[in-house]
Amino acid sequence: MLTINQYVKASSLEEAYELNQKKSNVILGGMLWLKMQKRNVGTAIDLSGLGLDAIEETEEAYRIGAMVTLRHLELHGGLNALTQGAARESVRRIVGVQFRNMATVGGSVFGRYGFSDVLTFLMAAGAQVELYKAGRMPVETFAYLPYDRDILTHVIVPKRSMKAAYLSQRNTKTDFPVAACCVVQDMDAGGEIRCVIGARPMKAVCLRDERGILAEGITAGSAQAFGDYVTETVETGTNLRGSAQYRKIVAGVLAKRALLQIAGLEERA
Repeated sequence: MLTINQYVKASSLEEAYELNQKKSNVILGGMLWLKMQKRNVGTAIDLSGLGLDAIEETEEAYRIGAMVTLRHLELHGGLNALTQGAARESVRRIVGVQFRNMATVGGSVFGRYGFSDVLTFLMAAGAQVELYKAGRMPVETFAYLPYDRDILTHVIVPKRSMKAAYLSQRNTKTDFPVAACCVVQDMDAGGEIRCVIGARPMKAVCLRDERGILAEGITAGSAQAFGDYVTETVETGTNLRGSAQYRKIVAGVLAKRALLQIAGLEERA
């Protein structure tokens, strides 16, 4: 059971930050994972009055507030146009619409959960987080930092010329993923490929084409070879949803299929 002793709707980020320095206090977010914990919370800190529930568009990026819901992310036309629908694909199988109407981007990212579809997508998209005290840093860096008492305010997705695809394997339609994969070809970086494997079940990890497998372009053969490289390279673990070896194989298959998708090629039978 979750017990909350005091509730405060923060009037400023500074107030929220100061309250959050006490270990027994917690940021609420959408409160969907929090309510499942057995925990005694001193002060529950609500950020809903701080204007963090919008996706702002600039010439350079989309700036996603921490209180933006996963459903808002799923339906955002600009983000989905930029990523060829990968933003939508990364969240549309998370539990159900009612859940996504409440779960927040900030909670999904700050938690750095091993099962996070959102973290997998944002890492591949080259996104940055914006923290109240620490400032901006790449999601890829943030994901592996120790947990602290800072407050995530925004996630920034740069408007880069990219081709993207998001795929996942689930035992049932709305379950946590057994494995997830987001592949982005960054045309503004000379066609660099970022292949992020999530739900390993550890935190998402970004694999790059260090062997030059895709140097001559994405073909059926090079996609298969890169998928084999992912299977060989990615570190995985075992839990109730699948074994480490199964995850390795699935990750390689998803990577191959995502590459074929961004290249507009069909998978051979």
